[in-house]
Amino acid sequence: MSVRKEVEELANWGMPSEDDPMEDIQKAERLLESITPPVTDEEAQRLATAFGSDGCYGMAASLMHLIETAPGSDNAKYEHDPENMWVKRLNARLECARELRETR
Repeated sequence: MSVRKEVEELANWGMPSEDDPMEDIQKAERLLESITPPVTDEEAQRLATAFGSDGCYGMAASLMHLIETAPGSDNAKYEHDPENMWVKRLNARLECARELRETR
């Protein structure tokens, strides 16, 4: 399966920091908004590489929610940059969801 152009662009560009120039932040916002959910499992893995060092005015949370639209997110593990706080949060949310499903 192939990755859509807009997904690849955001993954390659990455999420800027809140300290970066407004032009960079606006570009990342446009790229993020151009991706129509749901994303594929492959796209989710690529997008998980785009997290930056901070929340970038809420865009990191939006990126996390977009990644969670992948059909296989129930069983996914995102291992790129495992020390990144957003990757940790994403994996923790998915693990919590798995645990909740198992208790039902």
